[in-house]
Amino acid sequence: MKWLLRILEDLHPHFGPHGALRRFGPLFEAIDNFFFSSRVSTPGAPHIRDPIDLKRFMTMVVVGLLPCTAAGIYFFGLRVLAVIIVSYVVGGIAEVFFAIIRKEKINEGFLVTGLIFPLVLPPTLPLWMVALGVLFGVVVGKELFGGTGRNLFNPAIAGRCFLALGYPVAMSSGWVIPGSGLAGRLFQYVSVTTVDAITKATPLGLAKQGTITDILPLFVGNVAGCIGETSGLAIVAGGLFLLWTRVANWRIVVSVLVFSSVLAGALHHVSPHSFAPALWHLGAGGLLFGAFFMATDPVTCPATNAGKWIFGALVGIVTILIRSFSGYVEGVMFAILIGNTVAPLLDEMVYKIQMKRLANEA
Repeated sequence: MKWLLRILEDLHPHFGPHGALRRFGPLFEAIDNFFFSSRVSTPGAPHIRDPIDLKRFMTMVVVGLLPCTAAGIYFFGLRVLAVIIVSYVVGGIAEVFFAIIRKEKINEGFLVTGLIFPLVLPPTLPLWMVALGVLFGVVVGKELFGGTGRNLFNPAIAGRCFLALGYPVAMSSGWVIPGSGLAGRLFQYVSVTTVDAITKATPLGLAKQGTITDILPLFVGNVAGCIGETSGLAIVAGGLFLLWTRVANWRIVVSVLVFSSVLAGALHHVSPHSFAPALWHLGAGGLLFGAFFMATDPVTCPATNAGKWIFGALVGIVTILIRSFSGYVEGVMFAILIGNTVAPLLDEMVYKIQMKRLANEA
C-alpha cells in the first residue's frame, strides 16, 4: 500500500486549507483515513492514541454485520447487493454534501448506517424507495441535528419508519421465499416480477392470522422476512462478536431480551392460543437484530448504566405490546424510536438520583 500512501501524500496539499481543491477536503480526508491512520497527532508528548477510535469502532460493527449480510444474500439472492449499493451511494453522497457545506470531516458513522439500513428492508423493495429512505434517515434523522454524535434518533431506524408509514404496502408485501439447497439463491436476482419466488407471508404476518412458525426455521433463517433479520444464528454470531469486543453494551442487549421474553412468556401463559411463546418472539422478525445492532447505538442510547437497563426494558416491553395488541406485525423499530426519544430523560433522572444520594451521604 506504499504506492497509495505516496499518491495521497502528493495530493494532500491540493486538498489542504490553502489548496485549490480545499472544498473537497472532507472527502479526501475520509478516503485517506479509511486506508491509513489519521494525520492529526498531539503537538507534544506523550502521544497517546486510543486503541479503538471512531473508525475502528465502526469497522467492528461492520464486521459484526457480515454474517447477517451473507445470510441475506444466500437466502434472498443477488438483489440484496443492489439494495446495499444504493444505500451506500445515496447516503454517502448526502454525507459528503453536508461535510462540504459545513467544512467538516466526513465521519465514519455512515459505514454502519449504510449497511444496517438495507438489512432491515424487504428484499424486493424498489430501489428508488431504498434511496429515498436512506436519504431521509441521513438528512432528517442525523444531519439536521448536527451530524454524527448529535442525532437524537438512529438514522437507519428513522429511514425505515419513514418508509413503513409512507409506503406501507411496499414495506409489507412481496417477500422472497428463501432459497434452499447448497447454493440457496446466490446466483439469482429476485424481483417482484419473479412470481414463483414471492410470498405474502412472514412469520409475524402468519402469527397475526393464528399460525405460529416452527422455531428451527427461525433460528436458521429459512423464512421470509427483511434481508438481515431472518437468521437468528447469523445475528447471534455477529452480536456476540460485538459484545466480545465491547462495541455493544451487554446491559442493553440483556435487558431487551429478558424483559421482552418475560412479557411474552406471561401473555402466552395467560392465553396460549392468542399469544406466541417467548422463544418464538426472540427468533421472529427483528427483535434479535434490534437488540444487538440498533438499540446499542452509543449515540442514541443512554450513557448511564442504570439508564441502559431501563432503556432496554422499555424497548423489550413496547416491542411485545406492539406485536401483540396493535395492527403492526413488527414493533422493534417503533420501540427503539420511542426509546431514543426518552434516552436523554433517563440519563437526567439517573444523574439527579445519584446527585441526591451523594448529597445525603455528605
